[in-house]
Amino acid sequence: MALTKNIRCLDAVALISSYLDGGLGWRERRRLEHHLAGCPACTAYLDQLRVTVASTSTLTPEDVPSDVLDGLLDVFEKFHRDQD
Repeated sequence: MALTKNIRCLDAVALISSYLDGGLGWRERRRLEHHLAGCPACTAYLDQLRVTVASTSTLTPEDVPSDVLDGLLDVFEKFHRDQD
């Protein structure tokens, strides 16, 4: 079965977190993997995200200085406000 539509790097980056979480359907996963097979930049981004997840997965809020945590929460909240 041929892939009906190639995805752009911007679309791939938006899908990568769901890909790592196992949250993509088979068709989206296949399209993303097809893109990754031919895109070194997106593959590098995926690898960086895997390293980030692995190195931060054991952190607790107590491990992060409160000013850093507050800054991250501000950025996260702004991002979600801007998406609406």
